[in-house]
Formats: sequence, structure tokens, C-alpha cells
Amino acid sequence: MSKKGWVLDVLNCVEEIDQAEFTLDDVYKFENYLSELHPENNHAKPKIRQQLQVLRDSGILEFLGRGHYRVT
Repeated sequence: MSKKGWVLDVLNCVEEIDQAEFTLDDVYKFENYLSELHPENNHAKPKIRQQLQVLRDSGILEFLGRGHYRVT
């Protein structure tokens, strides 16, 4: 359940950015928000990167390189 929560929470943040292409730094702006949602995790930035990889592997995002992503 927690993993599913993280994936959905990061996806919601990506949707909040409201751009087809975005950067890792754009998602990092939600670090405090995600840390509040998941206080048991003290490493939000690595978790964000991990969840972006999950979304990429699921075909929801495309990794463009050097911290750039595109919503598919």
C-alpha cells in the first residue's frame, strides 16, 4: 500500500506541474509536501527518483536524459 501511495503521490505532483515536459527539479519542489505525506521516509529525493523510474517503466513517463521527463 505504501509503495502504491508513493507512486500515486508522485504522479499527482507531476500532474500538478501541468506540462508535457518537466525536470527532476520541478518534482523536487514537492519534496516537503511528499515528506509530510510520508513522514516515515527520511529520504524523499531518492524516493522521488525511484518513483519516477517506476512511472517510466510503466510507460506513463518517458525519460529524456539529464533529469528531463515527458508525460506519454
